[in-house]
Amino acid sequence: MVQKAKILLVDDRPENLLALEAILSALDQTLVRASSGEEALKALLTDDFAVILLDVQMPGMDGFETAAHIKRRERTRDIPIIFLTAINHGPHHTFRGYAAGAVDYISKPFDPWVLRAKVSVFVDLYMKNCQLKEQAALLRLQLEGGGKGGVGEGKESAGLLAELSARLAAVEEQAEALSKQLDDESADAAAVATAAHLERKLTGLRRALDALEPGADSPSSSVSSQN
Repeated sequence: MVQKAKILLVDDRPENLLALEAILSALDQTLVRASSGEEALKALLTDDFAVILLDVQMPGMDGFETAAHIKRRERTRDIPIIFLTAINHGPHHTFRGYAAGAVDYISKPFDPWVLRAKVSVFVDLYMKNCQLKEQAALLRLQLEGGGKGGVGEGKESAGLLAELSARLAAVEEQAEALSKQLDDESADAAAVATAAHLERKLTGLRRALDALEPGADSPSSSVSSQN
């Protein structure tokens, strides 16, 4: 069973959190609430998230300060942040949001369909990246066990290679479809760049897998480059 992605919702107003949950429930992912910047940082210590929806105006630690803490941590610096704000802001305010590390900046009231579509893109990218990590882990296991055993283990290795290749092909197909979707919708530059990075990692993993075929050179260097 595919594990659901976690989406972190950060807002000091319970009614806003309830509204976000209603909008995003159709994505069928795990929605995690945080009512302050401090509470959000605590949640990020233990869980991995696909994307963070972060309110700008909060008492105490505001959204900008919270984002700065998130981007300073190695564990969380690559998590996409979408800022939500009710302020009638100008260009300077928007620039501050992007400078804090946001991939998008949405003013309230926002279109529920647009917000759900934007979040969906980052959830898809997160899930594809998780699948890629799983394939890489299986490939490392195959490399560690390569060259050992007799004919029986050789057949078992061949079967594992075939399974790995089939799984990787499925991820490649999904990544390609996602990239086409981003092109068609003229999506955010951050989402397009993330998708391109994922495709590069998939290409490297495919090369490493192909190198495991009989008669191929040692692929250990190819695999290490994907870490």
